[in-house]
Amino acid sequence: MTIKQLVSGKNPILQKKIPDVSLFDESLAQLLLDLEDTLYEVEASAICAPQIGISQKIAIIDMEADGLLQLINPRIISESDKTVTDLEGSVSLPGVFGEVKRSEMIVIKSNDKNGNEVEMTAYDDIARMILHMIDHFEGKLFTARANKILNEVEMEAYFDYE
Repeated sequence: MTIKQLVSGKNPILQKKIPDVSLFDESLAQLLLDLEDTLYEVEASAICAPQIGISQKIAIIDMEADGLLQLINPRIISESDKTVTDLEGSVSLPGVFGEVKRSEMIVIKSNDKNGNEVEMTAYDDIARMILHMIDHFEGKLFTARANKILNEVEMEAYFDYE
């Protein structure tokens, strides 16, 4: 079990375009395990390699009862026209939350840990988390997409409303 240190939101790796993974070997398998351990340690819903300082297009998303989704080199094939605005945050920016509009449904292609290409359709929160991770791979934090960044009072009101 290896829990990795998160990089700060100001780290340059979070502002740059991340290259595709080209080597599907034991080090990739170990990185996936490290990301999983780190995800649980920081109590996140999703995490990607750049957030632990590694310049590779690798992410893990906790789909709760459906288990963990491993994404390697994910790319969007299509997005629904229907969008939903919802609250987002990031382990890279603790205490910062914003309202972000994203597609309700997406189709993506990705690789599995052996390099095989897989296609999947995702909806709602899972689609949102995948799009959030893909933004990380493009060097874009959610704050760049946010319609509004919420202050502490607005956050309390947001959760009271829920």
